[in-house]
Amino acid sequence: MRVLRTSLLGGISVALLAAGFSAATASEAKFFKRIATMPVYETLAQGVDRKSETVAEIIAASEDGMTIAFTDGPQKEIVVLDASNAAQPKPAGRTALGGEPTSVAISGKYALAGVNTSESYTKPSGYLAVIDLVTKQITAKCDVKGQPDSVAVSKDGKFLAIAIENERDEGLNDGALPQLPAGFLTIFDLDENGMPTNCDAVRTVEMTGLAAEGGDDPEPEYVAINSKGEAVVTLQENNYLVLVDLASGKIINHFSAGTATAKNVPVKKARLSDASGSKVDIPREPDAVAWIDDNRFVTANEGDYKGGSRGFTIWNKDGTIEFDSGNRIEHLAMSHGHYPAKRAHKKGTEPEGVTVGKFGGETLIFVNSERGNFVAVYRDTGAKPEFVQFLPTHIGPEGLLAIPSRNLFVVANEKDNVEDKVRAHVGLYEFGATSAEYPQLVSNIDPETNAPIGWGAISGMVADKDDANKLYAVSDSFYDKARIFTLDVSKQPVEITGHMDLTGGTAKKYDLEGIALRKDGGFWLASEGNAKKEMEHFLLQASANGEIQKEIKLPASLIAQAKRFSLEGVAEFEMNGKTLVAVAVQREWNDDPKGMTKIGIYNPADESWGFVHYPLDAPRSSAGGWVGLSEITALGNGKFAVLERDNKGGKEAAIKQVTTISLQGITPAPHGTELPVLTKKVVLDLLPAMSATNGWTPDKVEGLAITKDGRILVSTDNDGVDDASGESLFFSMGSAAQLN
Repeated sequence: MRVLRTSLLGGISVALLAAGFSAATASEAKFFKRIATMPVYETLAQGVDRKSETVAEIIAASEDGMTIAFTDGPQKEIVVLDASNAAQPKPAGRTALGGEPTSVAISGKYALAGVNTSESYTKPSGYLAVIDLVTKQITAKCDVKGQPDSVAVSKDGKFLAIAIENERDEGLNDGALPQLPAGFLTIFDLDENGMPTNCDAVRTVEMTGLAAEGGDDPEPEYVAINSKGEAVVTLQENNYLVLVDLASGKIINHFSAGTATAKNVPVKKARLSDASGSKVDIPREPDAVAWIDDNRFVTANEGDYKGGSRGFTIWNKDGTIEFDSGNRIEHLAMSHGHYPAKRAHKKGTEPEGVTVGKFGGETLIFVNSERGNFVAVYRDTGAKPEFVQFLPTHIGPEGLLAIPSRNLFVVANEKDNVEDKVRAHVGLYEFGATSAEYPQLVSNIDPETNAPIGWGAISGMVADKDDANKLYAVSDSFYDKARIFTLDVSKQPVEITGHMDLTGGTAKKYDLEGIALRKDGGFWLASEGNAKKEMEHFLLQASANGEIQKEIKLPASLIAQAKRFSLEGVAEFEMNGKTLVAVAVQREWNDDPKGMTKIGIYNPADESWGFVHYPLDAPRSSAGGWVGLSEITALGNGKFAVLERDNKGGKEAAIKQVTTISLQGITPAPHGTELPVLTKKVVLDLLPAMSATNGWTPDKVEGLAITKDGRILVSTDNDGVDDASGESLFFSMGSAAQLN
């Protein structure tokens, strides 16, 4: 008999460690708190369609940190923000470039942007745009002799370095190198205002013949400069690093980025967040790079061509590796529910960006996960760095920016797709909080795999009948395996302490959307059907160890009226001496009046079904959409708490609420007859709590549980980090007395 697996690590909660606490420093620690999330479409000029594709990719700040600039490739513009009030950044103008901006830096009075104007991969071209920060006008254009990528300004303001990638065509010969022309580094000399003094005579540093991989075709990707005017350049596809003295333009060192290993991480081509294997001796292929001090720098090893070691590495400029993160970034994603399971067989979390800043007297290293949508914050110790905090971002974090003078950290998020309800954002975080407000839910280490319990897409939950600190939860069909989790809600953040996979049954796949406890032991599970995916609608009876004992179907006449959105919640209850089961149907089906959905009542004793109608609120979002049910929880005496929500997120979210209904005096009717209509009462508005973290408000609030000691607990579904930020909210709404 399989049991729910539990684990603590060294007597200290893994969840507590994940949140950045330790016994010695918890009372003294300072953390980042997100203070603003600004959609990029809000920076578009008046009259421009807000549905236009916009992104925030590479980001920079003025010396005083009051002005922020970032690249918007689809719009071919540089965007400027007024960040004087960091909690409420304001659009401050856009500059059209006539080409794709690839990177931007700020020096003195000017924003300096690399602009790609390439005719083709074999005819690369581009220029440096010198933009006046006051007028937002281009005051100079300097030919960079190729296709620019990263730009960086030296700390003394004397030099601007640009990595000229002359990128390869990934569709040609499977992207194999070489694909000429080769890339190189360009250097501009700047005056005291930030204006290039050699605009017509840029200096170049050739890098051919250095790397073993594609040495004839170096493709510089990213450049960073220390206080000595020394630049480190990543050649991502070549898996190589080059150091250049900017004053002389001479190469002072160069070496391979080598390989790294990540053990016990997801590697299968499957929708799983499990430690299914290891990546051994994988070329690092570093992307972004940042100096920690004048002798050490850190790379984010995203990979591109043949590699991607899923971590970050700290280097000495003599080529010595001082630290490699191994599986740490992968495990952080797994434990926080941010693992991009669809990418496990490729490059996993894809650490892409990195930056460094000094906050609170400590040097902090920030590493982002492009696919996991988070930033891992580490404290530099001079040796092995210490994990500090996990920061959630929006989708596709790209550029990272530390502004220590203002205690700010900024993330540019580039994913934007109106049809998928995904919009690009700039997120601002302020240093100085005494505790980390995220994560709110994490998992412990599974002793069988020596990796965190993988989880995500929490779609329903129920409280234990006897233990006030125990909950059970399920994840939905995003993952290949239907899974039941055990949660310890006495901890902050809440811990997933164990799990078991659903076994048995006839279906190839189940879509668990609701869970309830059976009086005689085991679980009731609501599995949502989907005709397009050949998935049936099931009320499942399962044993305490997750084995399906019975698959209960809806009446055939009702299934004939089914639509895509079906069973979402389940609750067992006692009424008139009978043990019954209630299931909530999310939205109207073909036989329902508009604005009415069904709640089904199943009698296990005679296997009969009855139904009632639930009146849904009309959509109130400015973006329209629909309203439906997500969860139902028994309160006793035929009364229930119900989660009702719209399908909108972010600033468009309008309905996220808990209502109460009662079956007292109501007789559920057979399908095909006139159904009685319930009376509902709205008792809780969840929107204030869901928007309190100043992030993108999730659209899917799906879990509702009432603990034995009377706490109302609520959770959201993060969609498995698939075209979703990955943030999972888990919060208390106070005493269940509010529901009476």
